[in-house]
Amino acid sequence: MPQATDRGHDSRALGKAVLVAVHLPDADDLEFRSSVEELERLVSTLGYRTIAKVTQVRGHLEAGAVLGEGKLLELGELTGGDGQVGSTAPQKKDKARIKRQAAEAAEHGDEADEADEVDGEEEEPELDRDGQPVPKVDLVAVDHDLSPSQARNLERATGCQVLDRTGVIIEIFHRHAKSREARLQVEIARLNYTAPRMRESPGGKERQQGKGAGEAALELDRRKVRDRVAELKKELEAVQRDQDVRRSHRRQARRIALVGYTNAGKSSLMRALTGSEVYIENKLFATLDTTVRALHPEAKPRILVSDTVGFIKKLPHDLVASFKSTLDEALEASHLLHIVDGADPSWEAQLEVTREVLEEIGAGDVPSTLLMNKVDRIDPEDLARLRVRLPDAWFVSAHDPKDVALIRERIIGIFEAKYLEEELVVPYDRQNILSEMHDSGRVMGERYEDTGIIVTYRAESDTLARFKSKLAK
Repeated sequence: MPQATDRGHDSRALGKAVLVAVHLPDADDLEFRSSVEELERLVSTLGYRTIAKVTQVRGHLEAGAVLGEGKLLELGELTGGDGQVGSTAPQKKDKARIKRQAAEAAEHGDEADEADEVDGEEEEPELDRDGQPVPKVDLVAVDHDLSPSQARNLERATGCQVLDRTGVIIEIFHRHAKSREARLQVEIARLNYTAPRMRESPGGKERQQGKGAGEAALELDRRKVRDRVAELKKELEAVQRDQDVRRSHRRQARRIALVGYTNAGKSSLMRALTGSEVYIENKLFATLDTTVRALHPEAKPRILVSDTVGFIKKLPHDLVASFKSTLDEALEASHLLHIVDGADPSWEAQLEVTREVLEEIGAGDVPSTLLMNKVDRIDPEDLARLRVRLPDAWFVSAHDPKDVALIRERIIGIFEAKYLEEELVVPYDRQNILSEMHDSGRVMGERYEDTGIIVTYRAESDTLARFKSKLAK
């Protein structure tokens, strides 16, 4: 895997990448194109510039190296590899061949020495069959999950680093995780991904573990990974206990969770609704850490808004499991806002992915509202058709202050729709309760009578019951 140095949010490219994808029978053209384009954005987020795409229509993935022989050769030409899977078996020593190579080296030694004396001369670039320079490629990204053997075969055929879709996503998560909890979650997923892809050391050498006992280097490394994962899980449990305590303090609060596909505009909307300095960048998975802020201007009673990690097609199960604590914000919310990038041609597939992940974490039954974002980027005719098709959705732009104000009022309306209205009598000597009532519901009117203040009060049923109990004492 690439070096996981944290480059912050540096947009400079680490190198060049080639994308590989197979069009399988169960994927239509739009879905296939969308998936490849999304992989290109993922690779860009990781810091690579895509210089070519190698695609093939097949009934299934080639068991050895995903692509067929012809396409594998084409991929090899792009990367500078030979396009051959080859063999990893060690070559037998051939004494005659070794002597011949030594003689050839001695024969051309003088020429090599002369060449070495030329200072500053650049090496000739490798050329393809048409005489064009072969671009140096640093990464081959495959839009499918690869087995360890498929990844190794592709690396031998291309001569460069190979990552499948899961590997790319995990590396992005590793780059963007900031909080201790997110770092622990990503590292667990990363080690679980890496362990089966670890390779035997050359020559099958063994490391000695105690007197007379031998343990293969590969098995030793894998055991170290398992021990490290167990250690990280214990650390994560301790962090999550602290998070559970903080969440329990918010349990009675009204909570709205923003959920949706990565880069749908959740963080932009979060910043607009709460006035908080939430990090925003036009990249996939710019936000990994859940942020909780109060709706601003503040509503009474207070409403909390949570920004959650974005979803994506084929989100690795290890990451879903690792981020379950973070995603619990959605599970425990009073209401979900499904944020969808309405300008994206594949918005329907993205919405379906969001719903599938919510079902997976048990949040499928939480009340929700569909919010079609980025309407400023949608063609007016397409927008009109969408409005007819989705009459209950909110059509907004997170960058339009009028739309944001409308969203705020509608969020408040979601909670007030559950209000019940009653008249309560507040004695004059207990007017402090009236102040609490203003903070917990809506006071519609006050009349001053001999018995006390007659308050027309609207609030949720449990809030009404709480004040009735207080006033009865």
